[in-house]
Amino acid sequence: MNDLIEILLSASFWAAAIRIASPLIFAAMGELICERAGVLNLGIEGIMVAGAFAGWMAVYAGAGLWMGVGVAMAAGMLFGLLHATLTVPFGLSQHVVGLGVTLLATSATYYAYRLALPEVTSPPKIDAFEPYAIPILGDLPIVGTALFQQTPLTYGAYLTVIIVSVVLFRTPLGLAIRAAGENPSAVAAQGLSVTGIRMGAVITGSGLMAVGGAFLTMSAFDSFFFEMVNGRGWICIALVVFGAWKPGKTLLGAILFAAFDALQIRLQQTPIGADIPYQVFLMAPYILSILALVLMSRRAAVPAALMVPFNKGER
Repeated sequence: MNDLIEILLSASFWAAAIRIASPLIFAAMGELICERAGVLNLGIEGIMVAGAFAGWMAVYAGAGLWMGVGVAMAAGMLFGLLHATLTVPFGLSQHVVGLGVTLLATSATYYAYRLALPEVTSPPKIDAFEPYAIPILGDLPIVGTALFQQTPLTYGAYLTVIIVSVVLFRTPLGLAIRAAGENPSAVAAQGLSVTGIRMGAVITGSGLMAVGGAFLTMSAFDSFFFEMVNGRGWICIALVVFGAWKPGKTLLGAILFAAFDALQIRLQQTPIGADIPYQVFLMAPYILSILALVLMSRRAAVPAALMVPFNKGER
């Protein structure tokens, strides 16, 4: 128990939790935008893999770090365009298309990697983003280390949550996006294009998912390997449900899952870890997240038109 309390009160633990949460925040915000507009994007896992590779490869080829982030976002938006085209105007199954996009993005990434680096046995390294301490705020005890001594992309994740919150709940564009996911007929009655709104949401959301993947290669690590996303995309879908389709609650869910993950790593290094198989610790974040999801999602209001195709003139 003393070991657990010591871990929970340490600044390094919360710094690690915020770092682990950052890619989840980007991707979850992207998924939230898609679902608020009425589209379930199951392509998130593959899009994150494609974004991780595209950003890393761009920097390895000589581009700057921020240019790499832009390349990753562009790659994600291309897959988002494919997903949106098939699901919105053509009305194909969002489940099937999403899984297809995940398989396509993952396979295309593997092919591109082998094509670009046929002789490489271990992934080359790049100069990734370095932590930057915000003056004054970074000197605060515990909070300063956890929140304000992170890489620029982590600060970008904070900013993304704020922007998504403001746009969705404080602007006419956000109202249109939410209405497209709740009552698309009302949107069409106002002379707005439900197809355009939904496609724009999916493309934008997919770009954010890809940035979440790029975080892994350009901020958390300095190289690319195929197992690095490791189910984070599926976790982000659960986080959106956990957060009741609200950016603030989704952010808290991402930090909660990341804290569980950071905790299990540290518990393995305590006397407790010597008596318990390490597989139990690896399962713990997912089990605890599932329990939290069940408890928190019971009263969540699902967007009424989520996964419901819209054809103008039909009721």
